[in-house]
Amino acid sequence: MAKKPKKKAGSGGSTIALNKKAKHEYFIEDRFEAGIALEGWEVKSLRAGRLNLTESYVTIKEGEAFLFGAHISALNTASTHINPDPLRTRKLLLHRRELDRLIGHVDRKGYTLVPLAMYWKKGYAKVEIGLAKGKKQHDKRASEKDRDWQRDKQRILKSH
Repeated sequence: MAKKPKKKAGSGGSTIALNKKAKHEYFIEDRFEAGIALEGWEVKSLRAGRLNLTESYVTIKEGEAFLFGAHISALNTASTHINPDPLRTRKLLLHRRELDRLIGHVDRKGYTLVPLAMYWKKGYAKVEIGLAKGKKQHDKRASEKDRDWQRDKQRILKSH
């Protein structure tokens, strides 16, 4: 039998950051995977896990998708000849067909694009984008109530 090739250390589907607030604030209808255009210092910071997605959002301008508000903190060991901007606007890389579909949903049907997670896939940084509708306050309470009931139900079943 031939040997299986070894996996590289950074090539697994390891998660860099999650946007837990998005599931509380929105109904997630559909999910898309997008590449992201990064600078060298940003990749190093992502490998160190220095990313915050909580206040970020995705917009579409002139047929291209951009990630706003994602905070990537620069490392102390970053080069001295660059001026890192942690809140820089980053371009998302999507297929034309996916972009057209997203544009249609956002413009005509009133959906919002929310980054849900960022992770490594085959050595590349990927962003999971959710096509979402905003929740009202009573929807948030209902989903919290359902979650509590599911947890209590599991406890009851486990004890009996």
